[in-house]
Amino acid sequence: MGKDFLKAIVEHKKKEIAEAKKIIPESQLCNDAFTPVKSKKRPFIKKLEKPGPSGVNIIAEIKRASPSKGAICLNLNPTAYAQKYEMGGAAAISVLTDQPYFKGSLDDLKKARESSTLPVLRKDFLISSYQIYESSVAGADAVLLIARILSRKQLCDYLKLCNELKLDALVEIHSEKDLEAATQAKARLIGINNRNLSSFETSVDTAIKLVSLLEPYQIAVAASGIQNRDDIVKNQQAGIWNFLIGESLVKAENCQAFLRSLIG
Repeated sequence: MGKDFLKAIVEHKKKEIAEAKKIIPESQLCNDAFTPVKSKKRPFIKKLEKPGPSGVNIIAEIKRASPSKGAICLNLNPTAYAQKYEMGGAAAISVLTDQPYFKGSLDDLKKARESSTLPVLRKDFLISSYQIYESSVAGADAVLLIARILSRKQLCDYLKLCNELKLDALVEIHSEKDLEAATQAKARLIGINNRNLSSFETSVDTAIKLVSLLEPYQIAVAASGIQNRDDIVKNQQAGIWNFLIGESLVKAENCQAFLRSLIG
């Protein structure tokens, strides 16, 4: 069996959080997160409740690298990409902020949000309330919560905390067991990851299989492995209209034109 990427990332994340707490204590971050700010949170879930004018919504991702593929676009300019994504018709922006494995940062998120009017999702491996406060302070409108790396209690607690901070949450699942946990926690926005985060193997059929098991109040987002318009149409036929797309957009020669072709 190959390397378990998810286990390695989570172990590193624990050390990262412990170091961050020495610089800024959690109590301080908590105070900052609950201090009213001038810039209001932008509605993330609201943008995804219904299909866009073309029948789909795309969350366009700013992604520099990945553990399995290595460098994708290390020198990308988050400001330029955010602007191109907005002009290309994206419904929202996702920013990978993990540094060791994805070469991202919270600075990427701040720049992307400052340069567009779209809601911005912080995509990272959140395993502590510390990171949720940190996300809010950095200006994120939504955060990713991965069901597989959280206990059921943590998932419930973090969704409540997000609600208090007026942060939307995208709860990521990859299996029926994950969906069970997300539903128990009353998660509304469900990201169905076609990629197994342990092996990084990808199958676009995962979302198609799992979407039929969602509750009527839940909204699906298909993530990973969406390469072209055909993949989108295939998912649409299964009742999915939201897509989180990173790698194929970042690799495209003209990301704006490619985004438009995906939207159709």
